Amino acid sequence: MNYKYAILLGIVAFSSFQAPAKAASLLGTADNFGVLGGSTVTNTGKSLITQSLGVNAGSSATGFSPAVGVVNGGIFTSDAVAAQAQLDNASAYNYLAALSPTKELTGLDLGGMTLTPGVYSFSSSAQLTGKLTLDNLGDPNALFVFQIASTLTTASYSSVVTTNGEAANVFFQIGSSATLGTYTQFKGNILALTSITLTTGVNIECGRALAQNGAVTMDTNKVSSTCDTKPQETAVVPEPDSSLGVLGSGMVGLLFAFSKRFRKGW
Repeated sequence: MNYKYAILLGIVAFSSFQAPAKAASLLGTADNFGVLGGSTVTNTGKSLITQSLGVNAGSSATGFSPAVGVVNGGIFTSDAVAAQAQLDNASAYNYLAALSPTKELTGLDLGGMTLTPGVYSFSSSAQLTGKLTLDNLGDPNALFVFQIASTLTTASYSSVVTTNGEAANVFFQIGSSATLGTYTQFKGNILALTSITLTTGVNIECGRALAQNGAVTMDTNKVSSTCDTKPQETAVVPEPDSSLGVLGSGMVGLLFAFSKRFRKGW
C-alpha cells in the first residue's frame, strides 16, 4: 500500500474516533434566552443581549430600545413563552442542585484557581477576586457546575476564562443572588433563585443571566451565549492515554509506525 495513502487513512480514522458530539442543553427553552427575570429586568446604558429577553411572572422590562438596550432576539413578558422558559430554568436549577459534589470549596476564593471539569460546592456564599481558569482538558462537552448555597459576588475586574478549548457547559447554581462587580468578564450560565445584578461594564460570554423569582439589573453590559473558540490560555496537548480506548491507542501506534517507516525510507 502507498504509505501516504495509508497515513491519510489512519489520520481520518483517528480524527473520526475522537470527534465528540455536542452536548444537549440542560436549559430547555431557557437556552434561547440571554436574560430571564422573575419580577423585572431593568437596564441603564448601552447594553446588548444577543438572544431573547424574558420576564415571568412579572411583566416589566425597561431600558431597552434600539438606541440603548439592544435585544437581538425577542422580548417576552408574562406570556406563554416566558412562562415555559422559567419552568425549564427551574428544572435545570433543580437538576444542578441535586448533583453530587466532587469537591467542597466553602470558604475559598475562586480567584487564582485552575479547575478541571467537576461539581464544586459552597455551603454558603462564594467569592471571585481575580481570575478563575476553567481547563476543560480538550473536551468541548466538559461540564463545570458550581453549587452555591447563598450568594455569588465578584470583585471589580475579575474574570472567568477557559483553556484547552471551548467550555460551553459552565453553570453557577445560586441559592440566592449574584452580583458581578464592575468590568467583570464572565463565562458561564448564572442560574439564581432570586436576583442577578450586572454592574457597569460586566460582560457575560458563553452564558446567560437567568433569575427565577427576582430582578435582573443591567448597566452597560453585553450578554452573549456565543463561545469564543479561540484559546484564552496557552493550550497544552495531552499525551495519549488509556482514555482513548483500544481503537484510539491502536491508531496512535499505527501512525507512529508509519512515521518510523517513512523516516527510514518506505
